[in-house]
Amino acid sequence: MPGTNDHPGERGSAEPIRLLAVRDTPLSLDEVFAAVGDPAAGGTALFVGTVRSHDGGADVEGLGYSAHPSAEAELRRVAEKVAGDYPVSAMAAVHRVGDLVVGDLAVVVAVSCPHRAEAFAACRRLIDDLKHEVPIWKHQRFSDGTEEWVGTC
Repeated sequence: MPGTNDHPGERGSAEPIRLLAVRDTPLSLDEVFAAVGDPAAGGTALFVGTVRSHDGGADVEGLGYSAHPSAEAELRRVAEKVAGDYPVSAMAAVHRVGDLVVGDLAVVVAVSCPHRAEAFAACRRLIDDLKHEVPIWKHQRFSDGTEEWVGTC
């Protein structure tokens, strides 16, 4: 059974990375949260990035995310590094691509660890490294008709 823990005090699964994806379909908080459930974890941190209504003083009408074909492999590389640097029990990260509107979920990451401080630190590192290193780009469209590309790596 996934997530069972035969040895108290050890990670609940041999593979802490439970879910990684770049998708063109709506993201689910429940799916990501369920993926990081682990009996060895005492703390779970979850980050949700949503499309906001403004950026740099301009009203955002919508945006689109594009990903390089290597995005999932790079996401795995980032996740493996975080899992190697923190006592991660379980980890999940999903990023949306395609056209989104204000309020849509753009990215959801979650990390569970034995303690909350570790979970917070690992989750922050995961989202920060994802945004800086995974080749996913944002194309923002503003209500005044202007637009801009924002590179995340």
